[in-house]
Amino acid sequence: MSDTVFRFPAPGPEPMLTDLEGWTKVEGNPTMKTWVQHTSLDGSVISGTWEATTGTWHASYKFYEFVHLIEGQITITPDGGSPVTLRPGDAFVVEPSFKGTWTVEQPVRKHFCIKLK
Repeated sequence: MSDTVFRFPAPGPEPMLTDLEGWTKVEGNPTMKTWVQHTSLDGSVISGTWEATTGTWHASYKFYEFVHLIEGQITITPDGGSPVTLRPGDAFVVEPSFKGTWTVEQPVRKHFCIKLK
């Protein structure tokens, strides 16, 4: 492919296995795997695949994220806000000011795109 169009391959064998910065387990013992599969030419955007097992994290976001949920079910609840349940096929955005819980109710696989700058 060209330098201006990138097709995601299947996630590779070496994901990051640590919890994301700003994510703290609050219920159960969920685990996550993150594959950064592409970085924009100017380094301002990363995208890839993320998987998680059931449980709940409290998350504090610093960056804008676009998500397309491929498998599983998540309920995201902003601190002091109403829960939003998301299922396969749903696409959504999380703003950088988000603070709240991500409850993974069924094991999840998503594609993500995060704006770093």
